[in-house]
Amino acid sequence: MAENEWLTKDFYKVLGVSKDATDEDIKKAYRKLARKYHPDVNKTKEAEEKFKDISEAYDVLSNKENRQKYDAIRQFGMGGARFAGGAGGQGGFDAGSFSDIFGSMFGGAGGPGGTRIRFSTGGQGGPTNINDIFSMFGGSDPRPGGGYYSDYADHRRATPRPEAGEDRNSHITLTLRQAVKGATVSLAVDGDKFKTHIPAGVRDGQKIRLAGKGKPGRNGGKAGDLYLHVTVRRDPKFEMRGRDLVMPLPVTLGEAVAGAKVEAKDIDGNPVVFKVPAGTSSGAEVKVPGRGVQRGNEPGDLVGRVEIHVPAKPGIGLKRAAKDFDKESGSFPADLAAER
Repeated sequence: MAENEWLTKDFYKVLGVSKDATDEDIKKAYRKLARKYHPDVNKTKEAEEKFKDISEAYDVLSNKENRQKYDAIRQFGMGGARFAGGAGGQGGFDAGSFSDIFGSMFGGAGGPGGTRIRFSTGGQGGPTNINDIFSMFGGSDPRPGGGYYSDYADHRRATPRPEAGEDRNSHITLTLRQAVKGATVSLAVDGDKFKTHIPAGVRDGQKIRLAGKGKPGRNGGKAGDLYLHVTVRRDPKFEMRGRDLVMPLPVTLGEAVAGAKVEAKDIDGNPVVFKVPAGTSSGAEVKVPGRGVQRGNEPGDLVGRVEIHVPAKPGIGLKRAAKDFDKESGSFPADLAAER
């Protein structure tokens, strides 16, 4: 920080200590205030500015040389020295209490005999303005617009460390078909609309991370992430089981007994044919390979769960045929009855 800014900064007041505070007093005051106003603890804008002021004050007062220069500059700027328009007269000032301080900095007393120091506002032979005076306290670093900065890095304001932004959470509801096939959805964050792709095979309750879509970072830190919590609506016909897509497959008694090729429709409404082996019972599963969830390079299967259906109001002829069927089944009816 530029030393010529010290005139407007009361670092003792910022830390809440007296001008004769010890190094330990300054350290304790800084730690107490830092815990209260650190951006990781206090998220308000006022706290962030307060923390910067506290850090500046500690950087200067915790360094012996910087504190000595700060005290001298503050006393000088508050009226301890008077400038003269020329040599002699009443324009000079009595170094007085400053003689020891300035003498130690400049390597000797402030003037002939060590009793008077004179600063000229023009002409040659000495500093001509306050910035030139400040430059005498150390190596100078001229900046555009005039003024000087100290070469001491330890009391310059430290660059605030980058802090990542906070994560966000949001919810999205998909149909089962969107979950199976994947979908492109529109989202909005702080009024900023964007589209993102939901991958095929996403499950109910799963979280999807969208990098960089969270809250913005501070001090150049990266933005947080957005986590989408997925809800998948139940479908009256289909369900997802890992990579497989399962659906009911109604068949007649004759198709189940004799075997058949049974046509049905997949989740897109396209026709698909299941091969039902002879002697298939309800609950058995038959598959059409590669027609399930396309997740990566390994597609799942479309699974038909066999359901044997019979007419709700069978006629006399059908009832007789059913009885004849049982007779032709041998011990099957009895064996089935024993399982019940």
